[in-house]
Amino acid sequence: MKARDLTTHVPQQPRRFYDGGTLPADGRPGSPPDPGSDPRIVLERETSEDVERWRMGRRLAYLDRHLGEILVPADAGFRTDLTSVPSLFTWLVPRTGAHLPAALLHDALVAGPDEASYDIPGGAAVDRVEADRIFRDAMADTGTGVVRRWLVWTAVTTATIFVGREVPWTRVQTWGYRAAAAVTIVVVLVLGGVATADLLDLSWAPTLPWMGDRPWVGELAGGLAGAIVVPLALSLLWGRFRLAGAIAGVVLAVLLHVTVALAVMTAVYRGVEHLATRSPLVAWVVCAVAVATALGAFGWLSLA
Repeated sequence: MKARDLTTHVPQQPRRFYDGGTLPADGRPGSPPDPGSDPRIVLERETSEDVERWRMGRRLAYLDRHLGEILVPADAGFRTDLTSVPSLFTWLVPRTGAHLPAALLHDALVAGPDEASYDIPGGAAVDRVEADRIFRDAMADTGTGVVRRWLVWTAVTTATIFVGREVPWTRVQTWGYRAAAAVTIVVVLVLGGVATADLLDLSWAPTLPWMGDRPWVGELAGGLAGAIVVPLALSLLWGRFRLAGAIAGVVLAVLLHVTVALAVMTAVYRGVEHLATRSPLVAWVVCAVAVATALGAFGWLSLA
């Protein structure tokens, strides 16, 4: 692993981001980058089949600590979805915020072999691992909180492992990293389900050694300890990405129930929204039945 991959502390240097000028358009030459000017993020919204994309009206410049000046985008065809975050996790990492300049930079670096849109003096190419490192450092320069930027770096690193495109390792190594990540996810999900069943004293659930047959407070404490220790052990399988494995495993284990609850609520909301849009009458009938059921249950439980 390169020494710069191991750097966990990056001091904030906001002047590393600056105005990148404009691209040539309509036969007119573009304007050059200006290191003395603040970055100007100009976005034009485009939608197609409910997919929201954005065109950058001005270029963004970033002075990387190792590669030097990076200008994005390289052409007018580049489009971004801002910060690529599943809707379930926007409460933790919003699509926009202090980290937006870094997210736009990362999008341009990893868009794909035919879509990557960046200029570096000398024409240097950036692989996905290096792009993820640049993203992490750039978030520090925007003032993004330490916890958030390491969570985001872990997410993009995990995506890099599964995408396996433009990475600096062999195919065998790629599948090794994928296997480690998959094993971690499966083990954490299975043990999380078993631990929940054990806590609820369900008859079919095996007893986990670190929870035992204790009062619920003791089982809860044991379950939380296991949610930290087990993913840390599994992260050793990730090799050079063991830090990402540790963060991913612990966060998945600790937030498992929150994530499941959010997933259920999101599915219910989308189902109701779809029904209300496609069949308003049916939606009103379902709503009336739900209210009547709630009133009946309320009255029965109050009098019981």
